[in-house]
Amino acid sequence: MEKINIIIPTYNEEKNIISLVKNIKKNLPKAKICIVDDSINDNIKKKLIKNKLSKIIYFFRKNKKGRGSAVIFGFKKLFNKNVNQIFIEMDADFSHKPSELKKNVKLFKKNKSDLLIASRYLDKSKILHWPLSRRILSKLSNYLAKMILKINVSDYTNGFRIYSNASIDLIIKKCGNIGDGFIILSEILLVLDNNKLKIDETETIFINRIRGDSSVNIKLIIQSLFGLIKLFLIRKRYK
Repeated sequence: MEKINIIIPTYNEEKNIISLVKNIKKNLPKAKICIVDDSINDNIKKKLIKNKLSKIIYFFRKNKKGRGSAVIFGFKKLFNKNVNQIFIEMDADFSHKPSELKKNVKLFKKNKSDLLIASRYLDKSKILHWPLSRRILSKLSNYLAKMILKINVSDYTNGFRIYSNASIDLIIKKCGNIGDGFIILSEILLVLDNNKLKIDETETIFINRIRGDSSVNIKLIIQSLFGLIKLFLIRKRYK
C-alpha cells in the first residue's frame, strides 16, 4: 500500500486552510498533509493547533518565496526513495476540489501513471466563476507553453497533480533552477517528458477562490514567459 503525501503551498491562506484540511481528511483520511507556508506570519500554525490539527506537518518559511519552490521544498522534506509513496500537490484556496482526490488517486494507480494532471481544458472539465481576464491569461500561457515546449498535455499550469516516487526523485534532482514560481510546473513537465515518464490527464472542476486574494499577478506571468523561453533554450539539459 502506497503512502500518500499531500503538499499544500500557502501564502496568506489562513481563511481557507482549516476547512481545506478537514475536507482532505474526509476524502483521504490516511494521507499525510504537509503545509509549506510563505505567509508574513505563522497564523496558520496557530489555527492548526487551536483546531487540534497539530499532527499536520507545517513548515514556515516567512515571506513569499514562490509557489513552485514551496512545493519542491515539501517534496524534499517527505521524499524517501525506499518507501512506496504517492505525492499530491494542490492549492489552498479550494480551486482544487478535495472531493476529487479519491477518484484521481484511483485513476493514477489504475493507469500506472508517473504524473496525473487534473486538467481544466479537457472536454468534460469545467471552470467556474473565473473572471474573463484570468481565463484569457491562463489560455494564453498554456498556448505559449505548448508552442514552446511541445509536450502533449492540455494544461501546463494547473497545480493539482499526483506524482510517483520516480517522478519526485527526478524533480528533486533536476528542478528549481530557472525560477521559484509557477514556471516550475512547466519545468517539471519538461523533465518528466524528456525522461520518458508516463504523463496522463483527467477532467476536473476548477472553481475560482471564494475567500482571499489570488497571488497571481502580471509580474508572475511575465516571469513565467521568460522562464518558458529559458526552458526551451536549455531543454536538452533535462535529459
